[in-house]
Amino acid sequence: MPGISKKGQNMPASPIRKLVPFADAAKKRGVKVYHLNIGQPDIPTPDVAMEAIRNFRQTVVEYSHSAGILSYRQKLTQYYAKNNIKITADDIIVTAGGSEAILIAVSTIMDPDDEMIVPEPFYANYNGFSVNAGVKVVPIPSSIENGFGLPPIEDFEKVITSRTKAILVCNPNNPTGYLYSKEEIERLGRLAKKHDLYLLADEVYREFVYDGEQHFSVMHLDGLDDNCILVDSVSKRYSACGFRIGAMISKNKEVMSAAMKFAQARLSPPTFGQVASEAAIDTPESYFREVKAEYVARRDVVVQAMNKMDGVFCPNPRGAFYVVARLPITDSDHFCQWLLEDFNLNGETVMLAPATGFYSTPGMGKDEVRISYVLNVSDLKRSMEILDAAIKVYPGRK
Repeated sequence: MPGISKKGQNMPASPIRKLVPFADAAKKRGVKVYHLNIGQPDIPTPDVAMEAIRNFRQTVVEYSHSAGILSYRQKLTQYYAKNNIKITADDIIVTAGGSEAILIAVSTIMDPDDEMIVPEPFYANYNGFSVNAGVKVVPIPSSIENGFGLPPIEDFEKVITSRTKAILVCNPNNPTGYLYSKEEIERLGRLAKKHDLYLLADEVYREFVYDGEQHFSVMHLDGLDDNCILVDSVSKRYSACGFRIGAMISKNKEVMSAAMKFAQARLSPPTFGQVASEAAIDTPESYFREVKAEYVARRDVVVQAMNKMDGVFCPNPRGAFYVVARLPITDSDHFCQWLLEDFNLNGETVMLAPATGFYSTPGMGKDEVRISYVLNVSDLKRSMEILDAAIKVYPGRK
């Protein structure tokens, strides 16, 4: 039988989705599963976006421009202007989700075996993207003790080599919910400038910032137009993950010209997703105020309940809708599978994401899990009761 490529063998399984068969089996046994494993919001997609799809009148669903529909890109510049990000339509390539934006960006600026520094824990698919592009992720561990704040710049300096081409940061962070401050982003900007590196920023959770804090984008940095690449997505902003629409944004003309060739190779981003996303820009601010208030309530339920559990530590995040918590366990992969296979509380259990998949360093995250607080408050309260009961009887408790 023909063999599998090294890329295929090295491609990591998603820690978010790899336990799905066990969840499906639990449901077949009649167990109710509360899904805290995946960032799929239950917030309704804005009506204005859905109406745009319903009112689509073209008789042919055509390819769009490889950079995306011009009217959408032009309207996007208005959205970014409201966030004090001044760009033109030519600075934007619309992509099939933020995932494709990262893939195109990395493929554009890095050669095989080049290195990209990423604070960990990080979005699990960064590992997959790096394997796909043939580049190497160089992790810099952050600490749960300070809520996973930016590691010291000295730690970055220590691992910069002739192969280092970029730094990638997610702000607000998935999986930790940490919101990098203006000062932290400026530190990264100075580092990128000093070593002539690209600074990639995954800012798909820009709208989800709490406690009166403000989001500071890499596009706000002065004198770094040629270094900065912004990755964005409508998936979480408008609770529209299935639109599969993202964007790669940079003022570096050479980067965008090269990236355009990758965009052309995949022809074009999804038409219906672009139509809906363009309309979604008109979503009223009241929508976001209500969504933020809801997520703050959900966060508070989870963080407060977790920190009351014996042996559990959970930082209080100021962004996104995730927490990474430390549990009194020795193997988070086993624990998360055990929850689905061997535990239930009155016919109910919870599905979590083991934090091991959000690290690149072997052995990290063995006592941590990611919780996505995308369920309603009532379901989250019940989920926390179930988790508390599970931790007390888990045979691998430490």
